[in-house]
Amino acid sequence: MLLPLLLILTVVPLTELMILLRLAERFSWERTLILVVVTGVIGAYLARREGVKTMTKIQADLSRGVMPTDAMLDGVLILLAGIVLVTPGIMTDALGFALLIRPIRRWVRKRLVQAVRQRMTIVTPHDVGEDFVDVQPLHPHDADDDVIDHPRLDHGSH
Repeated sequence: MLLPLLLILTVVPLTELMILLRLAERFSWERTLILVVVTGVIGAYLARREGVKTMTKIQADLSRGVMPTDAMLDGVLILLAGIVLVTPGIMTDALGFALLIRPIRRWVRKRLVQAVRQRMTIVTPHDVGEDFVDVQPLHPHDADDDVIDHPRLDHGSH
């Protein structure tokens, strides 16, 4: 886990810097700077727009009583897109803009879900039988506690 993160945090910025330096040599510093600023502004605007749409979808799903898992993953991918879009660079901009395109985001989301499922083991009570549902108190003294009922307080009278 540490090595891939280290590579991402070192190799990607260095590669981006090399690309930007080559663009500056070829087209001028001013044009390269304008490209970086314009893609950042456009990317931030598009990420915000997609984020608002996704938030609306999450709220609609929740109001219908549906768990908005796909929309929530989309929200994470849109957040990632926004982060890499405001980071100066050509490769990160390409990744960010790609994640803002719904069919590409859907494809990435499916791959992420598959990767997580391959690394997980889900165990249900049905899988292990009756021994699974062996309820023990969290603390030894919890087993001796009594349930105490009390009358509902009337807030209207004092």
